[in-house]
Amino acid sequence: MNRQTAVMRIAREEWRYWLRSRTGTAACVAALVLVAASLVSTAQRTGNEALVRAGLQAQAEETFRSQPARHPHRMVHYGHYVFRTPAPLAVVDPGVDALTGTIAYLEGHKQNSATFAPRFTDAHGGPYASLSPALAYQLFVPLLLIVVGFASLARERERSTDRLLLTMNVSPATLWLGKSLALALLAALALVPLIVPAVQAWLVGESASVVLAFWLGYAVYLAGWVFLITAASVWSRRAVSALLVLLSGWMVVGIVVPRAASSAADAWVPMIGKVESDLEIGRELRDVGDGHNAGDPAFAKLRAELLAQYGVQSVEALPLNFRGIVAEVAETRLTDVLKRHAEHRMRQEQAQSAVANTFSVLSPYLAMKSFSTITAGTGLSEHHRFLRDAEALRFSFVQELNRLHARELAYTDDINRSRDHLAEQRTRVDAHHWRLLDEFRWSPSGAQERLAAGMPYLGILLLWLAAAVTIGWAGARRMRGFDG
Repeated sequence: MNRQTAVMRIAREEWRYWLRSRTGTAACVAALVLVAASLVSTAQRTGNEALVRAGLQAQAEETFRSQPARHPHRMVHYGHYVFRTPAPLAVVDPGVDALTGTIAYLEGHKQNSATFAPRFTDAHGGPYASLSPALAYQLFVPLLLIVVGFASLARERERSTDRLLLTMNVSPATLWLGKSLALALLAALALVPLIVPAVQAWLVGESASVVLAFWLGYAVYLAGWVFLITAASVWSRRAVSALLVLLSGWMVVGIVVPRAASSAADAWVPMIGKVESDLEIGRELRDVGDGHNAGDPAFAKLRAELLAQYGVQSVEALPLNFRGIVAEVAETRLTDVLKRHAEHRMRQEQAQSAVANTFSVLSPYLAMKSFSTITAGTGLSEHHRFLRDAEALRFSFVQELNRLHARELAYTDDINRSRDHLAEQRTRVDAHHWRLLDEFRWSPSGAQERLAAGMPYLGILLLWLAAAVTIGWAGARRMRGFDG
């Protein structure tokens, strides 16, 4: 009997043992039910969110554009909403979307945070609302593989059946490969439900290369666990020892190291709180000037430059509405301050994330988590891109309204509109101008960008897989009677 045939037969016998064992059968069923249930639940929730947010986005744009004739600055404060629709692969890994806001209210003079994070608004889901398929695959499927496979080789030693196999010219390496193949087939079975959302994501526009890499990443991750489990079993003389080692390792890489990574990120890259940040921004904005007050001393230089440029003696004689120009300039200055602070905070968040991600070399769970969110387009960088895109839209439509204010309204009408009904009517701009608002349709970064960002973490997973194979092979070689 050649080695390939022997490996297949050992794998088949291992499956027969599992099917006869209540523990093995229960673990297999539990793995499939857990994955399937999380996929159905997340798919339903994500699909509904995508439809609702897309509909609300179109409604928000239509509502803005259907406003009646108004003063342009009233539309600045009327504002606009933008919605972050889920990425196609968010059905498997919602990533930071569950913790960060998905809706941003855009208005003049402010840069509002995104709000309505699903984790904190999903009341019907209870404490298990965030049990995503990604979490099931990353944390719980490996645990179930441990329950099924921890005794695979240690059991043969305890029962002395390894000696019988050796008399049949089955080498320890062949025995280890057969047991690993059996557990790998179970991991592959657990991955089957992942094919459905992956194909669905491709059908709705996700790149085929991203979908394939995403699925292969989980395959490599579970393969690493398979060989870690059989390696622990081949090195252990007793099954209970292998179980203790594997459970301890699972807790370390899945719970202890991630918590240590989070604590280290907070300690090494401290961030100021929102109240302190708002106070600091407020101090800087005092030097910007009040865009609602054209007489603010902060705009004295601007007034002098415009009077000199047009060769007139008063702002009333300017061909432009000075109040609108002040609003435009003030918004630019204010946005520069807000943008600088927002970028600083995002850099700090990215720095914290980078610190936490360095612990991926100690935990395949962290490496898989990073690879999954990056590839799916649900990572921190995508949330930051949403905030930047929303801010770009906010600044664009606010400044377009300020330019309407400066070019379409007479200064004398503008300053008298609260006292003169006719002047107030003349400062209302026709509603067709509200078509200046651009459409907002958010989507993740390009496929190549996401794949490039995720490759280092896939490399770490491959190193873990190679290390597990090496440890297992070394353990098989040291089993007595190894004949090559």
